[in-house]
Amino acid sequence: MATASLRIDLDAVLANWRALDKMTASATETGAVVKADSYGLGAAHVARILARAGCRKFFVAAAEEGAAVRQALGEGPEIFVFSGHMAGDTEMIGDLALTPMLNSLEQVTRHFEALPGAAFGVQLDTGMNRLGMEAAEWQAVAPTILGAGPKLIMSHLACADEPEHAMNASQLAAFRSMTEGLGVPRSLSATGGILLGADYHFDVTRPGIGLYGGLPWEGSQSVVTLSLPVVQIREVQAGETVGYSNSWTAPKDSRIATLSAGYADGLTRRFSNNATLYCGATPCPLVGRISMDLVTVDITDLGETPKSLDLICPEQGIDALAESVGTIGYEILTALGARYQRSYAGGHS
Repeated sequence: MATASLRIDLDAVLANWRALDKMTASATETGAVVKADSYGLGAAHVARILARAGCRKFFVAAAEEGAAVRQALGEGPEIFVFSGHMAGDTEMIGDLALTPMLNSLEQVTRHFEALPGAAFGVQLDTGMNRLGMEAAEWQAVAPTILGAGPKLIMSHLACADEPEHAMNASQLAAFRSMTEGLGVPRSLSATGGILLGADYHFDVTRPGIGLYGGLPWEGSQSVVTLSLPVVQIREVQAGETVGYSNSWTAPKDSRIATLSAGYADGLTRRFSNNATLYCGATPCPLVGRISMDLVTVDITDLGETPKSLDLICPEQGIDALAESVGTIGYEILTALGARYQRSYAGGHS
């Protein structure tokens, strides 16, 4: 079966990083979130192009991800692990010079006992109730932790995608209260926080989705093109059905293209009878039920016989596609499966 192709524009990733970097003061360092294999787009490729452009701080979710990034980058850049120092991670953290963002007293104890003198950071909870030490716990252990010289203190905004949300100001105030005057570099903002303005930038920012062409930053360049090859085209008579469960009935004589990709490739079944694909600028509705390896598309009005159709493209970015099925661009990207033939454009500047 023909393979669907996923094209990643590394020049667009780099342009997005540089643009986000310019939104902050010169004293603020811009890092990059490359967790989940750079949101499914290839952390090794992304990290290398950003490192060549001057990015020195990279953020991952787990130590195993940090190991892959370290292998791609070699020594030098800092790699921060959001999940902290988990049981079983000691050897990896120590050997690869990863910087765990310690989230609890248990992790502090583990890190200090297992890797005394090794780099670490601290994650604080300012109201999201997900990861990090709360104010009382932090107050109790701060003297000990600060004496060991943390590389970074961070927290995470819960509602940065909504600029007017009261939670933003509340978390900012809490973060300042917990960290003011400590003399340690601080980080509060991912992409959404960068857009909130200078009060939220502190010493280090951590853009993620904005690098890869997603909201909330409307100015980001498109990074991904996903093209699905046509396996077969058939004539369907009015009244005939297409796909599993007879979920679509042809309202007239129609031409239906069967394309190579399905839910095994991360195309959610919610796309069934909802999503749109494109042939150039011409929209073509997806009809029938998404199956494991195939989707069917109505090309009756196309006027040509395409070799492939695009699901993600300039005419339909990841957030527009996500909106059609009530999700977010993050989910669209991170669900993209391993069977796509990935190719990379740019990345030489």
